[in-house]
Amino acid sequence: MVASIQLDISTMNELIALKQLSEESNGRLTPSQKGGKIHTRSFKGKFRSLRIGMAGILATVFFGASWLNWNGHQAVLWDLSQRKFYIFGATFFPEDFILLTFILIVSALLLFAVTAIAGRIWCGYACPQSSWTWAFMWIEKVTEGDSFRRARLDTESWSSNKIIRRGTKHLLWGLASIATAIAFVGYFMPVRELVSDLVRFQLDVNYAFWIVTISTLTYLNAGWLREKVCAHACPYARFQIVMFDKDTTIIGYDAKRGEGRGSRRKGEDYRSQGLGDCIDCRMCVQVCPTGIDIRNGLQLDCIACAACVDACDSVMEKMGYEPGLVGYTSERKLAADANNPKDGEPLFKRARFIGYIAVFGVVMSILALNLQGRDQVGLSVHRDRNVVRVNTLGEEVNVYVLKITNKTQLAQTYKMMLESDKPLYLTRDYQVNVAPGERLDLPVAVAFKNQGLAAQEDSAIKFDFNIVNTLRPNDMATQTATFLFNKKKPEFLPKTKL
Repeated sequence: MVASIQLDISTMNELIALKQLSEESNGRLTPSQKGGKIHTRSFKGKFRSLRIGMAGILATVFFGASWLNWNGHQAVLWDLSQRKFYIFGATFFPEDFILLTFILIVSALLLFAVTAIAGRIWCGYACPQSSWTWAFMWIEKVTEGDSFRRARLDTESWSSNKIIRRGTKHLLWGLASIATAIAFVGYFMPVRELVSDLVRFQLDVNYAFWIVTISTLTYLNAGWLREKVCAHACPYARFQIVMFDKDTTIIGYDAKRGEGRGSRRKGEDYRSQGLGDCIDCRMCVQVCPTGIDIRNGLQLDCIACAACVDACDSVMEKMGYEPGLVGYTSERKLAADANNPKDGEPLFKRARFIGYIAVFGVVMSILALNLQGRDQVGLSVHRDRNVVRVNTLGEEVNVYVLKITNKTQLAQTYKMMLESDKPLYLTRDYQVNVAPGERLDLPVAVAFKNQGLAAQEDSAIKFDFNIVNTLRPNDMATQTATFLFNKKKPEFLPKTKL
């Protein structure tokens, strides 16, 4: 008897939820317009499979790249404590950050060019916000059921079933958020050391702070805010419209074919009733992660994920109609008709694309030249402030600290040389071994021979320090320095051993 009453109550709640969804449909308000929670309906299709495949590749790279080793250390690591950036076979230092600027500019220009051609394909298939949102929505579906069950669960009072389902969902969301944070922080601290410290509860407070912060942001963005981030917070959604032209690929609804909308039976002569191919099932609305109706035209909230395309094509297939009522198209094609077909402009005639590619080519050339001409050894020179020093021969000596940076990922041996048109010389031979990716401070003494001192008019001499790789002479660096001395013969000071 009790079981029967519970079943009746469950059935009634489900009918209430279905009725509410029906009323929303009849009211013609989309979930985005209503401002409530969006419960996306499950669907299948080729674009969904493509998106899952792309997300899987990106997730594998994101979670796996930090675990790769290269030349005995983490392959991709931005070591803030040591101020080094390892990217597979190269090591970058703060002075190389100008290259990072060029890389960011190149990435932005590439994104602009792709947007001009393919629209918001980045948002639909590769954006981390979209990918993580789809993953969290999948977790929600697994724990709480399909869209109708989730909508019904929202209306139910709290019970053991609701607590278990909601609790499991938020637990999995939390674990996914923590895993994301650990993977992200693992690019700034050796990931193996990070995980080991976490297991032993000995993590540095700074890294702990970032793990908590990134976990919280991931949980909020992918679990709660979702489409609101795309519609209200993402700057790309705001300025991408200026990159569009009439031939940019967009998700569009063929109104000439679809109108007028209306329900009908399969196989019925709907044309005689003045109906188009759209059966007004609103499947395109129910699967949309941002809750819009694509039939209302191109909208700011559309992220071009093609969920509506898969949903509509499945309905067209069941009805025996030609697919493509909703699909990838362009404004030019949507404006065409049977008597006036319009093909897209060739790429080489599209001004935006040409402009983006031209600037992209210039910046890429600058970046390539900088990378090719990048020294594998870095050298900077700092002169000791104690100007007057004299050795036992009565020659003035200046002391310098040479900062030598091995930018390769193998140990190297470097030799110091001096180049000047004046009688300057190194007080001894300097040759040092520098570990991979390390920076070494080397004190160096330079002496000025007394001959010609009286005829010297200036109190400063410009000269060059040269540092050469003993095994690869082409790997060298040059730094200009200044030798200072007094014209008057200095008082004798004890020789300093260097």
